Amino acid sequence: MTCISEKKYRLSSGTQVRQEDFGLLFYTMRGPRLYFLPVGTFLDPSFFTSDCALRQWAEQKSRETTVSDGYLEKIEKSLGQLIDKGVILEF
Repeated sequence: MTCISEKKYRLSSGTQVRQEDFGLLFYTMRGPRLYFLPVGTFLDPSFFTSDCALRQWAEQKSRETTVSDGYLEKIEKSLGQLIDKGVILEF
């Protein structure tokens, strides 16, 4: 059994996010830099204002599509990389 954390995420100050066909495009004022999160339609910009942890979001989305724990772990790892780059914040 895998363990997906209950972390929640917010955009950092000066970061904007936009939905694209491949997933999410993040633009930061520091740099400026672009970051891509290839999640298709699984995550959308409202995730970062939803107060949902990734597992909660997946449970809401499960009505539309089945999401594996492995997929969630990959997304969580990518979100961690965005935290390291200062694009998003964990709370």
